Amino acid sequence: MARLAGRRSLFAAPVLLVVTFAMFAIAAASPFDPVRAYAGTAALGADRETLDRLRTNLGADRPFAERWWDWLTSALTGDLGQSSVMRQPVAEVIGERLVWSTLLCAVAFAAAVLAGTLLGVLAARRQGGWLDRTVTSLAYVLSAAPVFWTALLAIWLFALRLDLLPAGGLTDTASEQVTAAQVASHLVLPAGVLAVSQLPWFTLYVRQGVADALAEDPVRGARARGLSEHTVLLGHALRSGLLPVLTLIGSRLPELITGALLVESVFSWPGIAAATVEAATAVDFPLLAALTALATVAVLAGNLLADLLYGLFDTRVELSEM
Repeated sequence: MARLAGRRSLFAAPVLLVVTFAMFAIAAASPFDPVRAYAGTAALGADRETLDRLRTNLGADRPFAERWWDWLTSALTGDLGQSSVMRQPVAEVIGERLVWSTLLCAVAFAAAVLAGTLLGVLAARRQGGWLDRTVTSLAYVLSAAPVFWTALLAIWLFALRLDLLPAGGLTDTASEQVTAAQVASHLVLPAGVLAVSQLPWFTLYVRQGVADALAEDPVRGARARGLSEHTVLLGHALRSGLLPVLTLIGSRLPELITGALLVESVFSWPGIAAATVEAATAVDFPLLAALTALATVAVLAGNLLADLLYGLFDTRVELSEM
């Protein structure tokens, strides 16, 4: 496991270099002007000389490759730079928002895995039955539903129509401090919507994996030995059927991050979504680079975790060969 993690770390370094360099190149080609975004409404009445002087102070007149190299060398020492749009250090911008984005993604991902496993097992237990057809059809419908549409539908139903849950934000508007109870109630809708966006894939993969495992000889042998259906299903078929699901952990992370950005925007969740949008429209190079690198690390870590889990649960797989 240590050797696999070491090899993946060596592979991650050039990937991060390419991704961050490409981000600086794309941002430099963007039609958005970082100087006007930084100056705001003051740029409307500013003359050309003032804007050029501000452009020099911000370093926006330098080639993007030079700016990327300066950012990279500073980042290696722990200095992620200063965010021009947030007017504060990039590390502080990410630190203030990352904890809430991580909480949202973790709760949604855990709920999707647990619910998808349960629904997949129930559907595979009676293949072709009414429950199997219902769960499979619902999974295909949900997989085609855009996450922002699901979020708006959830707000209309649970917040506006039934008045059961808050429509957005982190706490109640009248509250002066953040409490765990308020965060939990405000987390239900965004985490539920994000979980629903990931639920179909886990459900379908578990359903197919368990269905294939039930047709294998070891499972048939367990049934022939007189073991209970509960033991056969959970002790034999489920363990074998979950192996393909482990590969989803890494492959679903990019969509989970993208979905989280949309969900945070709809529900006004104080995560990194707002910072990402503002950094993109203002061409905030340091913040854009840090957020891009962070997302890349999350995806690479997810792929590594999926390989490690697969090797641990399937003894036929040698981690040294991965």
